[in-house]
Amino acid sequence: MVDSQYYLPNDIGVSALDCGEAFRLLSPKEQLYAHYLSRASWYGGLVVLLQTSPEATSIYVLLQRLFRKQTPVQLESVAAAAGLGPEEYQAFLVYASGLYANMGNYKSFGDTKFIPNLPKFKDLVWHSKAFQDSPSEVEALWNDCSHLLYSLETKQKQLGLGDKGITTYFSGNCGLEDAELAQRFLDSKNLSAYNTRLFKTKPVGEKRCYEVRLASAQDTPCGTYEFEDAVFTVCRGDYAPLMEKVSQNLEKAKAYAANENQKRMLEEYIKSFTFGSVNAHKEGSRFWIKDKGPIVESYIGFIESYRDPFGSRGEFEGFVAVVNKAMSARFARLVSSAEVLLPELPWPQAFEKDRFLKPDFTSLDVLTFAGSGIPAGINIPNYDDIRQTEGFKNVSLGNVLAVAYTTQKEKLTFLEENNKDTYIKWKGPSFEVQVGLHELLGHGSGKLFVQDEKENFNFDQNSVRNPETGELISSWYRGSETWDSKFSTIASSYEECRAECVGLYLCLNKQVLSIFGHEGEEAEEVVYINWLNMVRAGLLGLEFYTPESKSWRQAHMQARFVILRVLLEAGEGLVTLSETTGADGCPDAVIGLDRNKIHTVGKTAIQKFLCKLQVHKSTADVEGGRTLYEGYSAVTSDGSHDFLKLRETVLLRKEARKMFVQANTKLREVWNVLKGWTGGSFPWGSRSYLPLHAHSIQSSMPTPAQ
Repeated sequence: MVDSQYYLPNDIGVSALDCGEAFRLLSPKEQLYAHYLSRASWYGGLVVLLQTSPEATSIYVLLQRLFRKQTPVQLESVAAAAGLGPEEYQAFLVYASGLYANMGNYKSFGDTKFIPNLPKFKDLVWHSKAFQDSPSEVEALWNDCSHLLYSLETKQKQLGLGDKGITTYFSGNCGLEDAELAQRFLDSKNLSAYNTRLFKTKPVGEKRCYEVRLASAQDTPCGTYEFEDAVFTVCRGDYAPLMEKVSQNLEKAKAYAANENQKRMLEEYIKSFTFGSVNAHKEGSRFWIKDKGPIVESYIGFIESYRDPFGSRGEFEGFVAVVNKAMSARFARLVSSAEVLLPELPWPQAFEKDRFLKPDFTSLDVLTFAGSGIPAGINIPNYDDIRQTEGFKNVSLGNVLAVAYTTQKEKLTFLEENNKDTYIKWKGPSFEVQVGLHELLGHGSGKLFVQDEKENFNFDQNSVRNPETGELISSWYRGSETWDSKFSTIASSYEECRAECVGLYLCLNKQVLSIFGHEGEEAEEVVYINWLNMVRAGLLGLEFYTPESKSWRQAHMQARFVILRVLLEAGEGLVTLSETTGADGCPDAVIGLDRNKIHTVGKTAIQKFLCKLQVHKSTADVEGGRTLYEGYSAVTSDGSHDFLKLRETVLLRKEARKMFVQANTKLREVWNVLKGWTGGSFPWGSRSYLPLHAHSIQSSMPTPAQ
């Protein structure tokens, strides 16, 4: 019998991300700008299929063939004729939705595989109009993916490198040693790994050979190099057809840009996706930072490195959103207070950036978020050299927050019964505070000590001391080394943990709570639920740990488990975790938090831990950082809590994450309407089309090249 964690349940939650009103309030020019950016994002988002698993693209195209020939209602009749019952057809729709929502057949949050919960998938396909019209093509697609569609062999259960799982960022014959060698090579050539994949090819004599592929529309070679008894060939052209589509739509968007910064930004992005240049993308990001307060906000490229098992390569992501002015006003007040709040963080001034570069911090209603999943907030760009000296932007995704984290009381697990109503009431407001602090003052804080190519230091070697040891700083980043390249496999989770700790620590500040409109007793409720939500999330995080490989599959949940461990270690009854038996007779657990000790025991524990995290990060102390972080990340049966046993309880009572239905846009000719609006004057050309809110992604996503 297959473990249920590899199925998506038929009653999985589905929420619509409503942005209709926000989109309608845009001008025709702004709508067209948003439309072409959306098309670029959707085409680029298809790259994620290729970054997920060998079979993901074939499954996607197979589903597209089915849905383009027949609607879901029509396919229901086909399913009945093929012998599928209503529950089985529902399972088919859930699987298809899951593949679209995750842009692949591995969960974007947790990186575990999910398979169809129906044995008669092939029967449905063979009865479909798609098969009747093109039997040989559809059969070829089925044969290409059918085995891996259902396979739950040990290595295929989760994403990972080498024996730990499946990855398409590396060829199957690559292991950790190959990834480390490739990183040293890339560093030696001052090449970023963000838009690359690595393939180990046939050796030449005793030399290992590798191919580094850069994502670009052009497919010209870059060169061949010998490095450490290995040969590396660098070439362009990875995902070339999709990169060309991205560039074409960005070129169209440029005609509707609101200002010069947007135009220059798009020009650099086009250059990046055409030639595979990360430096061009960085230039585009610089113009993006300068584009203050746009009505239509967007970002696109190879961004987050969570799913690269080595932690250096970015998954493609593109979003387009419209500003929510009311909520953005609160975040603007937080930005204005940042310079007062940053000194409150528990590290010496020398470990903070020389100057806080006030970013945009806006709340956005998502129109398009193409990639493997949708976060609640974002702090970008991820280029450390830009963030440290030039700035960044923060966004909170308001229409995601509004629907993603709602919880039904009967499905609320691991809390004392008398806490559940309070938790439901204050989870949304407290999470808004946490997201704001996490993104702005978490990811936006802290200095990296760097010695550049000219041997110049950005700190005083003779005076700056390590607050943990009292000694002068003895390690730092050199040349092209970055946070990701140095801390590699733990970088993403470690940084998320640091940002989460900043949120917990600063939410205790009355000024912060006042900014978000919380005073007095209400403010204390927000603090309590924010901390309670974090310790509960730490327990829930056990779902995302794989005992067989002793590895974590989700950066944020590993971070929250680490924080739970830190707060349990603080003792004095701050956090309690008890194993119980539920009303159903099955194993259960209850987590408690003493609200009277948050400002004392809790604050001290987070203060000390957060300082250690920052010191290791600032000083490029990989060994010390790994020892600290991996120690708290360990999931064992030892000590006061049997976390391996608790993991089984968490899996038993887990609730599937919701899936989102996003809006889409398409063009409809409205010459006469626009002529009436503009008096016959068209500043953007003689023919114009208005993009309108249309239908869900499933029916109109572009199909990747075969």
